[in-house]
Amino acid sequence: MSGKRINLAIIGVGLIGGSLGLCLKDKMGEDIYITGLCRTQQSMDNAMKLGAVDYATADIEAVVKEADIVFLSPPVLQIVPMVEKILPYLKKGAILTDAGSTKQYIWQHLQKILPEDVYYIAGHPMTGREKSGVTAAQKDLFVGKAYVIVEDTGAPKEAHEKLMGVLRHTGANFTTMDIAKHDRCASVISHVPHVTAAALVTLLNRTGGDLDSCIKLIGGGFKDTTRIASSNADMWADICMTNSEAIAKNLKQLQAILGDVITACETGDRQAVHDYFAASKARRDSLLENATKKFDPN
Repeated sequence: MSGKRINLAIIGVGLIGGSLGLCLKDKMGEDIYITGLCRTQQSMDNAMKLGAVDYATADIEAVVKEADIVFLSPPVLQIVPMVEKILPYLKKGAILTDAGSTKQYIWQHLQKILPEDVYYIAGHPMTGREKSGVTAAQKDLFVGKAYVIVEDTGAPKEAHEKLMGVLRHTGANFTTMDIAKHDRCASVISHVPHVTAAALVTLLNRTGGDLDSCIKLIGGGFKDTTRIASSNADMWADICMTNSEAIAKNLKQLQAILGDVITACETGDRQAVHDYFAASKARRDSLLENATKKFDPN
């Protein structure tokens, strides 16, 4: 990257923030200087030792005062309070972006407090791992994954170009959509599946005296369908609180679908059950065939 060095502040140098730092230091080298806000000394030490940031500290002012771009990657409910804390130290023209899985809640609050010369460009990298923390970070975490950029938050074209000039180094597949559609789609593609995976583990826990025997039977199918149930509980509690309408609506739809399957099982309607599985297989196979080369949403 040519021209002036970019100063990037990462708020929350965990899995996502740490992976972004690793990627950008690898791709941009001395053309980017990354500061990181960490809560604990161990996190600071790990972030610097791994090379995810050039400098890590718990001092908010030191992290953001020179930042051209601030990447916010704490749990969703902590994003707005964090912006309130950093606002006094941001320079004119600073760009805020985030990794939050819900967007409307954040924007509804930020648009009330952001000054005219500080810009917010909502983002959502559709990636992750079951492990959390900077020690789980990977420089190629974003490669080939869908990365949503929401463009209806009032930031000027120059700010978008500056941000994308940095984020393109991730190798993600960028797509744009309006903020309300993002939250609806994220509910179907990401949020409800996480709730459902956790429900399957909860079901296992409620098998009573059969629990030990059930555990002996655990194989690839159970592991695959419940993999995302190992995700961070704080993050997912915040997501459910900030996209509650869409999540509740889609869970009710899922409840109705399962109700139909229950009825078919109880009445011995094999054709209905067959059609249920056949239709879902056809849809999934078609989706994978069409989308694998474009996106890999997690």
